Amino acid sequence: MKIREKMAEFGISHALDSICKDPERNLNKLMAWADSLDGLNGNQFATQRRVIREVVENTEHPYHNYILKLVHDIDSESLKTFFVNFIVNAGLVGWNKQQEYRDKYKCNVPWTILLDPTSACNLHCTGCWAAEYGNKLNLSFDEIDNIVTQGKELGVYFYIYTGGEPLVRKDDLIKICEKHPDCEFLSFTNGTLIDEKFADDMLRVKNFIPAISVEGFEEATDGRRGKGTYKKVVEAMEILKKKRLMFGISCCYTKDNFESITSQEFYDKMIEMGSLFVWYFHYMPVGNDASVNLLPTSEQRVEMIKRLRDYRNRKPMFAIDFQNDAEFMEGCIAGGRRYLHINANGDIDPCVFIHYSDSNIRNKTILEALTSPLFMAYHDGQPFNDNMLMPCPMLENPQKLRGIIERTGAKSTDLQSPESVEHLCSKCDSYSACWALEAEKIWEGSPNQKWVQEKLERKAKEDEERIKQKSKNKKRKAKA
Repeated sequence: MKIREKMAEFGISHALDSICKDPERNLNKLMAWADSLDGLNGNQFATQRRVIREVVENTEHPYHNYILKLVHDIDSESLKTFFVNFIVNAGLVGWNKQQEYRDKYKCNVPWTILLDPTSACNLHCTGCWAAEYGNKLNLSFDEIDNIVTQGKELGVYFYIYTGGEPLVRKDDLIKICEKHPDCEFLSFTNGTLIDEKFADDMLRVKNFIPAISVEGFEEATDGRRGKGTYKKVVEAMEILKKKRLMFGISCCYTKDNFESITSQEFYDKMIEMGSLFVWYFHYMPVGNDASVNLLPTSEQRVEMIKRLRDYRNRKPMFAIDFQNDAEFMEGCIAGGRRYLHINANGDIDPCVFIHYSDSNIRNKTILEALTSPLFMAYHDGQPFNDNMLMPCPMLENPQKLRGIIERTGAKSTDLQSPESVEHLCSKCDSYSACWALEAEKIWEGSPNQKWVQEKLERKAKEDEERIKQKSKNKKRKAKA
């Protein structure tokens, strides 16, 4: 490990020790450490640091108490490990490595990799895209290990398990945590397999965080996931909270569960249960049997934007909205731009919701997949729409996905019931047209419209300057 990285690890550990002793007084030490470390990296995260500084210094900010909650309620060693792995390794160290490969190969390089350890699941939820894979596929332990090893070479230190139900393989996942203690692992899970023993394993390895899927309260959750599921989820949360472990929730909002899952009552209840974050996903009609009737209405999506941003300003739970937050990420983040997906058969998909591939981990490296025709089509096409509230090449721009699959010849990765791109995109055509009318009203003239455009232009100039400088340095070395 480089000296600078060792200094960063020591600095954050020392800062967190001070905060644990006297949080209110010593939070500024964490910011001082972050400022100095980012300064060594060319102030890449100046905007993010300004936001965090406001949280630290403004005692009325909802996330000020959120930070204090982390310090008081979470196991201190697990918290240190999270900050080192997620902030230092995945953020500062990893980003620099990723950028080197982006510049060298002129392709996307992800910040995180999603992978399915298994397609098996102990539940069968209505409208779940994972169900299309069947339940007999698995990545071996060595394949998961190899994915992480390859990823770290590219600068990826954050991994997200999807499925299937990842915790069907929980013994192997803990072993992966042990083998890669410098990485942070998050797993989407239905929560029903979390018990005292597994919580103790989490406490021991310190680098595994569950995101438990819930659909609202008991009636809504059991209605989609099966009778008794909600009670098991509550039991899992109680175990994790008792062990002082970090966890959050994952919610797929549909037309039917929208009111329940976005209500203030539900949001407050999850905070009370100990959830530190919520990851909202817009329902996607993926799979031959997927119902378009579950797609949220345009009015519901508009309301989702209003509600979640209101909650963010008032409530101490970090919230992510997978579709609507695209405006903060300059559009689609799939295709390796910020993430890619590897299913339980080893197929490397550009997106967890778009199951077409021209690469498999068993015959290509991750880097080779990133330079394949399919992933380069994503790279060259992003952003897929100037309106950042219409980021997806499937859901909001179905004509774009049709063109990508036709040009690249990528094949469906559903081994049981392959879905043609025309069948998939035709389910999105009507939704896309309706949403475009609302998205235009919100985006046109919004503060973020100008901010995003300026950011994209600034990034293009920075990329150009960085490549020129690297070329000059290379010529200078050659002469020397």
